[in-house]
Amino acid sequence: MLFGKKQEITNTETTVYARAKINLTLDVTGKREDGYHTVKMVMQSVALHYAVRVTVTHGEKKPRGIVVRCNLPYLPVDERNLAYRAAELFYESTGILLETCEIHIEKRIPVAAGLAGGSADAAAVLRALASLHAAGLTDEELCAMGLKLGADVPFCLRSRPAFVTGIGENLEHFRVHTPFYLLLVKPYKGVSTKVAFETLDFSSAQHPDCRKMRQALMNNDYDGVIQSLGNTLEQSAFKLVPQIAAIKKDLLAMGFDGALMSGSGSTVFALTRDPELLEKGAAAMRKKAAFIRKTELRPQETVKRSFY
Repeated sequence: MLFGKKQEITNTETTVYARAKINLTLDVTGKREDGYHTVKMVMQSVALHYAVRVTVTHGEKKPRGIVVRCNLPYLPVDERNLAYRAAELFYESTGILLETCEIHIEKRIPVAAGLAGGSADAAAVLRALASLHAAGLTDEELCAMGLKLGADVPFCLRSRPAFVTGIGENLEHFRVHTPFYLLLVKPYKGVSTKVAFETLDFSSAQHPDCRKMRQALMNNDYDGVIQSLGNTLEQSAFKLVPQIAAIKKDLLAMGFDGALMSGSGSTVFALTRDPELLEKGAAAMRKKAAFIRKTELRPQETVKRSFY
């Protein structure tokens, strides 16, 4: 009896960094018939990031499909995980044969924080798989794929300052020339994005001027940045998690020049150009919050590492 040659098992692996974002402005402008909300946003990546390692195995007789592992044991690792769904969507969309795709996430961005942690995971997986399989996808094709997973995924795929419109699919990139420090503070409770949008009252919600914010960032107009801060979803998030409003109030009382909730919450970020105030604020907030990070926004799109 002749036996066939044993198939060689090969692994290819890459690591992509998932980076958090903040919304310096977020204006919910309406709701479409399909249920999606239209928005205008000015989005900016920050130095908070972590590694997403993706390994593709070829040649196994019994494919295991998609396997997700995470350093946080309470996070789901099945279809409820956006990284899992990103891999699933990639293989379905490209027609590439799925054998074994292992995703390992060293999570550092808190969940339900308004920092695009799940979207950053999805973007990292799409980038990694496109590279590992040499899929030949254009940036626009990847962004269109990412939009099916979430409104923030196209931005996370590019991770550059952007004026964002539509449901997240239209990104106009620009260069930032206004430096300042940022303190990120997340309360113990998170906010459901779905509930935040569903409970929004358009008749009384704030609608910030996103174009004015973009112009201020481009023109090194720090006062203009402070004056343009605004987030429509604060209205509903403050009711869902009152501690968000309390943290924002405390940060402003400490002397920060401005403070705003990011995304649908629950993280609040505060702005200052005073490094001593940054340290003081971080020390004070450690007693009141579940998550704190000091970082900075640098000009020329240069992203510095987190302070700790």
